[in-house]
Amino acid sequence: MKSLVQKYNIPGPRYTSYPTVPFWDNETFTKEKWIETFKQSFIESNSKEGISLYIHLPFCESLCTFCACHKHITKRHEVEEDYIETVLKEWKLYINLVDEKPIVKELHLGGGTPTFFSKENLKYLIDGLFENAIKHPESEFSFEGHPSNTTKEQLQTLFDVGFTRVSFGVQDYNEKVQQAIHRIQPFEEVKNVTNWAREIGYTSVSHDLIFGLPFQTKENVLYTIKKTKELQPDRISFYSYAHVPWVKGVGQRGFNEKDLPKNEEKRELYEIGKELFFELGYEEIGMDHFALKTDSLYKATISKTLHRNFMGYTSNKTQLMIGLGMSAISDSWYGFAQNVKTVKEYQKIVNSGEIPVFRGHILSEEDQIIRKHILNIMCNFSTSWDDKSTKIKNIESHLSLLQEMQNDGLVIIKENSLSVPDSARAYVRNICMAFDKKLQKKQPETKLFSMTI
Repeated sequence: MKSLVQKYNIPGPRYTSYPTVPFWDNETFTKEKWIETFKQSFIESNSKEGISLYIHLPFCESLCTFCACHKHITKRHEVEEDYIETVLKEWKLYINLVDEKPIVKELHLGGGTPTFFSKENLKYLIDGLFENAIKHPESEFSFEGHPSNTTKEQLQTLFDVGFTRVSFGVQDYNEKVQQAIHRIQPFEEVKNVTNWAREIGYTSVSHDLIFGLPFQTKENVLYTIKKTKELQPDRISFYSYAHVPWVKGVGQRGFNEKDLPKNEEKRELYEIGKELFFELGYEEIGMDHFALKTDSLYKATISKTLHRNFMGYTSNKTQLMIGLGMSAISDSWYGFAQNVKTVKEYQKIVNSGEIPVFRGHILSEEDQIIRKHILNIMCNFSTSWDDKSTKIKNIESHLSLLQEMQNDGLVIIKENSLSVPDSARAYVRNICMAFDKKLQKKQPETKLFSMTI
């Protein structure tokens, strides 16, 4: 008889959006339609709650073979200035579409490797963004740092322009695992950057760890968390390794699939980690995230204001998120839009005076309702459909897909609501899939998603 892990460990989305990118309606999408949804959302939300900005800084000096992000590998740091100038031009293209200054509540620098950029260029970028924008009084600025190339000066510079959160990519402290994923990450480097951030005044330091990496064992995870305990980051992201070598541009071929822990073996790594995090005083937040009770992510969970978008989980919800830079994705709540995926093409289009969007999706009324339910499940592990604004057509068809999961104790269904027991949080992606009309209507014929568990 199959275990629950074997039974439900199937390919599925991580639901940073609904519809998910492979099911966007690119045929009817146009840049003009996207701009209209941007304008509508800006008018509705800017003065009330502000907006979010995601800046994609794609450059890395070397390729980490576990990474599925859009990146550009180079050691030529002279690329920094031209790229930043292009990002600022793209931002100006959006600003020219509205009649008032954007109020930025959330700003995140992702990559690639944001700390590839010099402190001078990082400051120039942020100062340039706010020449035509206002910082929200409750703003939260964050960035992703590579411990091996993050300097104390970079941390200080970003703090001085408003950053209070930093996330360091640790992954695993075992040398054999690090060599397999081409990410040599000594503990002392992580210790240094964590301590520097705290000395400077950062209010939230996060460490990203990954389970399911090649050659990773139970002993590796125990050792990594033991070392993490010494630094006690405010947040921990404990991600399941997404093995997607079929995705164009992903360098996940430095090892064989036989080197990866699978099914129960992989899930055991997560459960071991989770129990240790609980012992250390962390609370489980959404899927794959943990935070101390002093952190804003935990407080957002308690107040039911936790949000999830293309940046992952966030304690700040804004209706409008603009993604700037190569491959960045924007979300107006009424539509999604993604920028072109190469630096060369991105710079060419922006320099011609065009917003560099190449695909997207305009959400129907039904899309918006389903999106709310999936967000509720991913953030709060519950949802309800007891009023007009949350009614789904043919809800019975979705509930029928959950019947077996209910029999297996993975979901509790009542007359107009459902909830996910704490013991079943590992299966939250599977539960969301039952609401995913696009996925149900057209099952992919090729590999698109990583395994859910």
